[in-house]
Formats: sequence, C-alpha cells, structure tokens
Amino acid sequence: MPYGLPHKIKVAFIVQALLASLGVLLGGYVVSQLIQHGLVNGVLKEEAQYYWSQHAQSADAPPPNTRNIRGYLLAAGQPAEQLPAELRPLEPGFHELKKAGQLVLVDQQPAGRLYLMFPRSQAERAAFWLGVLPVVLVLLAIYGLSWLTYRSSWRLVAPVNWLARRVAGWDPRYPDASELAPERLPPEVQGEARQLATALHGMAGRVSEHVARERNFTRDASHELRTPLTVIRMASDMALADSALTPRLQRSLQRIQRSGREMEAIVDAFLLLAREADVEPLSEAFDVGDVVRHEAEAAAELLAGKMVELRVLIDGPQPMLASPRVMHVVIGNLLRNACQYTEAGEIEVRVGEGRVVVRDTGIGMSAEALSRVFEPFFSAGEGQQKGAGLGLPIVRRLCERCGWRITLDSSEGIGTTATLHYG
Repeated sequence: MPYGLPHKIKVAFIVQALLASLGVLLGGYVVSQLIQHGLVNGVLKEEAQYYWSQHAQSADAPPPNTRNIRGYLLAAGQPAEQLPAELRPLEPGFHELKKAGQLVLVDQQPAGRLYLMFPRSQAERAAFWLGVLPVVLVLLAIYGLSWLTYRSSWRLVAPVNWLARRVAGWDPRYPDASELAPERLPPEVQGEARQLATALHGMAGRVSEHVARERNFTRDASHELRTPLTVIRMASDMALADSALTPRLQRSLQRIQRSGREMEAIVDAFLLLAREADVEPLSEAFDVGDVVRHEAEAAAELLAGKMVELRVLIDGPQPMLASPRVMHVVIGNLLRNACQYTEAGEIEVRVGEGRVVVRDTGIGMSAEALSRVFEPFFSAGEGQQKGAGLGLPIVRRLCERCGWRITLDSSEGIGTTATLHYG
C-alpha cells in the first residue's frame, strides 16, 4: 500500500516541517533586515543627536571617529568636494553603499550635514548571531521534534497498516481471516487494533459461512427441483399421447408442460446466479424473436377477461449466442408484470437489433416507486400486490450476470416501458 496511512503521515510531517521552515526562514530574514537597517539606523541616529548636542556647546567638536563609526561634517556653505566621493551624492536619510560595504546615515541640521558610516560587515555579523544562528537552531529543533513525532506516530499506526495489508489481500469470494485469529496476531498489535482484528476475523468467518450456505441452498434446491420437474414433464407427455383426451383436459396438460419448462428455465437461472462470477454461463445459438413469441403466448393467458390487446412486433430474425433459458426468464418476468398491472389498453412487445421493448398502458409508477422498483419485496402497485416483489430484482441480477442491461421508464396512470439491452 504505497499510499497508505504511514505514507500520508510522512507527507503530512514533511509538509508541516517545510511550512515551519519557511516561516522560520522568513522570520529570520525579517530579523536580519531589522538588525542591519533598523538597529544600525537607530544607533547612528542616537550618535548623531549626541554629536549635535556636543556641537552646540563647541563648534570645534570633531565628528565621531571610532572603531565602528566614522563621521564627516559638511558645515553649511562648505563645498562637498572635501567629502569622500561615495558620500557626495547622498541626500539626508539612511543609505546602504554595497560597493563600499558601508551603511550611511546623512543627518541634515542648520549647522551643516553630518555623515555617519557604519561597516556593513559588522551589521551582518550582528545579524548572523542575533538572527541567522537562532533560526538555524530553531530549524534543527523543529526537524528533530518532527522526526521524533513521526517515529512515534508511525509506531502507533503500524498495527493498523499491518491489518489493512492483510485485509487488502483477501479474496472477496473467500475471505481468509486465519491470520487475524487472536493467537496469530503479532505482539505489537494491541489495544483498538487487536479489537478490530478480532472483529474482522469473526465477521469474515460469518460472511464465508453465509455465502457458502446461500450457494449450497441455491445449488441443492435447484438440483432437487429437477427430479419432480422431470416427473411432471414425462407424465404430461404420456398423458398428452392419449387420443381420448377432451380439449379442456388437453389444454390443461399443455399448461402443465409450459409451466414445467418455465420452472426448468428458472432453475437454470438460479444455478447461474449461484455460480462464481468468473464462470461464464452456458451459451447456445437461438433467435430472440422465438423466445418472445413463446413467452407472449404464455402471458396471454393472464389477460383472459381483460380488455387488453397484446401485440408482438419483431423486426426480422434476431440471432443471439447466450443462455436461452435466462432470456426466457427475463422476458417472461417483464411480460407477466405488464399483464398483471394492465387492466385495459394494450401491451406491445417490440424486438429490434440488440433490444427488446415491452410497453404497457397499465397503472405505471411514480418517480419514488421507479427508484425502488429493483429492491427485493417492493411492489409499485399499492393495494394491488400480486407477487412477492422479487421478479424485477432477479431480472436485474440475471442481466448483470449475462452482461445485459435493463431500463425502466414509467409515468403514474399512463404506463411503463421496460427495455432489455442485450447487444
């Protein structure tokens, strides 16, 4: 996990150290400038005031001339040529002569103009000891504290990082939580991290058991259903072979056969959902139009006694390589929903290239119901519950499993349009 929690903590501390360094360096620069200009300027002004007080008592008082301060006096009316060349163009105020390496204060008074020079090297030395050196010491302290804090934080999050790496390596289908068993945890995994590891170990075990139980039930139930379905199909075939059957009994046996085939298709669909996601469903070539015609004939029985017209429109042959039984289940569910919730009007099934559209003029759905229609056990027809509310959720799961897509468009009181995209 190159961008896990330790990496983020490291980045946070580096950014913090860089920002602190920038702030300290900026502060050091400001202090250095204040020392070189503000402090020296203040000292030179005090020296100038002292000199003018001495000059007021004695006009012959010489300008300051010490180890660090060199002074020149240009009395009123005297030519500037007697001054050093670098001082002649200076106006009253504080100046920095980089070439000469001097800081100069020019103080104008009625008696004349006083030039006080201070070596820039002395100002820089003072700035180093009072500004740069403290900054370096503060930076070293910041880096040291940041490193110690980072190491301490890394030790705190190391158990969580170890736990995250183990969980990231799990197979979602078969989560192996054996490494998180309490007796196998490293000694450094303590406190909340150990509690979390124990909870994940128990949860992974329960999830594995639940998934295995669900798959076993679906597989076993589907397998066991095949035996009675085979008996029903064989018995109905034998009964239909009797030429003495009445038309009514013959229709009943044909309905039994059709329902048996539908049950076999549903069993195959459940087996498909019970298989692993990376196992491709069994496919064979068939025509989508044939599936739609068959399911429309079966759904027409649900419209007995209703003023509803069922139309099937097929735009030519629509060959497809997939599971025909899954297609039977999907189309059958869409048609049964349309028939159950349509009391008058029409139901139209159109088969085109890559899609099947089922449109009805039934009760329709509100926007809220449409947003929940794929939830298990939800029914859009209030007070008209005619099923368990599992048809559309199963349809969507089958479509996702086969790489198809189902969309719904509905208006309350107008009707619903379901579109199966299989291309």
